[in-house]
Amino acid sequence: MFTGIVQGTAAVKTADQVGRNKRLEVVFPAGVMLGQQLGASVAINGVCLTVAEIGHDVLTFDVIDTTLALTNIGLLQVGDTVNFERAARMGDEIGGHVMSGHIMTSVAVSRIEKIEESVHIRFTTDRQHEVDARRYLFDKGYVGLNGASLTISAIGNDWIEVSLIPETLRLTTFGMLSLGDRVNLEIDAHTQATVDTVERILKQRGIVLP
Repeated sequence: MFTGIVQGTAAVKTADQVGRNKRLEVVFPAGVMLGQQLGASVAINGVCLTVAEIGHDVLTFDVIDTTLALTNIGLLQVGDTVNFERAARMGDEIGGHVMSGHIMTSVAVSRIEKIEESVHIRFTTDRQHEVDARRYLFDKGYVGLNGASLTISAIGNDWIEVSLIPETLRLTTFGMLSLGDRVNLEIDAHTQATVDTVERILKQRGIVLP
């Protein structure tokens, strides 16, 4: 489980193809992974990955082909910067919203606008990888983007927009994004469960939503 509060950024040291999968070595800021264990979970750009090797401030992860196809992990190259969050422990404060690290799809940056000290970023939400997340997205609803718990500040038929404060920009990679960059999207589990339940009940009653 994760909270969606990104703890900082890390750098990709190696990104090697191993058959259909990929092996990533990621260098973290000094000391932030102290006490980390093999088999533990770490969110990299919001994707829950399992620690396969530990070497001081470098952790190694094996990423399967399905994850590579669904997320932006498959696009990572040596030197790229990623968001990270260690798995939450029982009793930790949930500053964002509960996240699983299971990405639904990825979305592309379509507009970046700076207004005073905040930055507004728009993402297209067209159908990707046979997945359509749009029915789970609502104005002022939660969404996970590259592992960060964010509130949707505006929404259209095929886009969502978030507003980022300076502290979020400082701690994450959002300030480095460019037009066209792909960002991992995770739907809030409670929202998904609610929407699916309502749709199922309406279908049972013969009501089909447009």
